[in-house]
Amino acid sequence: MDVLGYLRLVRRHWWIVLVTLMAALGTAAVITVRTAPRYEASVTFFVTTPSQGVTDAYQGGLFLQQRVKSYADLLSSDRLAQSVVAENPLGLTADQVQRRISTTTEAGTVLLRATFTDTDQTRALKTTETLSAKFVELVQKVETPPDGKAPPIKLELVSGPRVSSSPVSPQPVRNLIIGALLGLLLGAGLAVLRGLADVRMRDAAGLQRVTGSPLLGEIPFEAGAKSAPLIVGEAANSPRAEAVRKLRTNLRFVDVHEPARVIAVTSALQGEGKTTMACNTAIALAEAGWRVLLIDADLRRPKVADYLGLDGGVGLTDVLVGDVQVGDVVQRWGDKSLLVLPSGSAPPNPSELLGSKAMADLLVALRESADIVVIDTAPLLAVTDGVVVAVQADGALLVTQQGRTSRSQVAAAARALHSVSVRLLGCVLNMAKVAKADAYQYEAYKVVVPPAPAVPTDRAGVRRGGHAADGVGDRTQELTRLSR
Repeated sequence: MDVLGYLRLVRRHWWIVLVTLMAALGTAAVITVRTAPRYEASVTFFVTTPSQGVTDAYQGGLFLQQRVKSYADLLSSDRLAQSVVAENPLGLTADQVQRRISTTTEAGTVLLRATFTDTDQTRALKTTETLSAKFVELVQKVETPPDGKAPPIKLELVSGPRVSSSPVSPQPVRNLIIGALLGLLLGAGLAVLRGLADVRMRDAAGLQRVTGSPLLGEIPFEAGAKSAPLIVGEAANSPRAEAVRKLRTNLRFVDVHEPARVIAVTSALQGEGKTTMACNTAIALAEAGWRVLLIDADLRRPKVADYLGLDGGVGLTDVLVGDVQVGDVVQRWGDKSLLVLPSGSAPPNPSELLGSKAMADLLVALRESADIVVIDTAPLLAVTDGVVVAVQADGALLVTQQGRTSRSQVAAAARALHSVSVRLLGCVLNMAKVAKADAYQYEAYKVVVPPAPAVPTDRAGVRRGGHAADGVGDRTQELTRLSR
């Protein structure tokens, strides 16, 4: 994955970065508040030696620079810490004094700086005063020759002791900046890990790669689609309806040399919107002037009749077992050239019934009576019904809900179709998160034309307007050859 891919993962899981950033800032703030203020008291020494002449001064300077390095270690020695505690006991042990002393030297100079840090400003100053006096005594003692002559090293106090007027720690601004940087880095890392571990289908490009088929549609998510799933009425001017119309166009021209007239609409899992997609695709095709027949072949959980407001008690299963003629049970929906064949009675053997010769003969006959036949089938990974129906169709349309189905499940569904040589026409990414710019483009260029109200029939076969719908005789006239 390239850098842009990682950035997309961070953008997709931005809430992880935000939560981690807030947690890091909160932690930094708590640490800052709960940390006791610390003060620094410092003192600077100048190390010198008597010299005569320029040569002696140069050699003495080199000697002193080496000596200063040793004195830095001497400042944090046990011997000096013990002498400081013995001289001025202020509630600190020799180990505590030793740990709170830090030394610095400047390269090329003979200056030595000692710093003592404490939570008590007064104690820090007094301890540093005692430290400087005891250090001078200690150097004089260790540098004095055995014969009692004057030591070759002279240590002078050139700065301090003085204590800082404000605490040197904690530093709120620095702590918050560090916390923010760490939070951003940690949040970005967690977002990337979450993205890499997320196996759900997240984008159209991934859907095309997994299925190996073209993307025919990307249906945007709309909050009101659950209560009004069909693209009729006010929903006819929604971005979702326009996306279905694009799907209609792509579906008709996916293969101009061998157009699919019988299309099986399926999905990997239940609840991905395949039934809604089948109904809306049939409606969109009928709006374009095609004679469309919608068949509910999901015999285990039929929903087409419920969505369209039709009576689904008698339908496909009754035709397949020979109880009724197809022309007697097919129903016209609305004022469009859309006919619907509901699922009918629930059978005990759906797979066998859908794979029977009667089903094959029915599809052959229906192909001649309609321009396009759209079949809603069962999910591929749940039962074999979907594959059984797809084999008998001209091609299949695979619907996948964004963020719900895993890549492995989509791949398994595609393999189930390819294994029986089903022609996978393409895939549809349902409930997709569309960029705001794309939504704005549609809102800016759409032409608002009040649609003609849909006139679905109720379960009694009567139009919801007061007058009778097309009866059995009209439907039989349209399918006269199938009724004989």
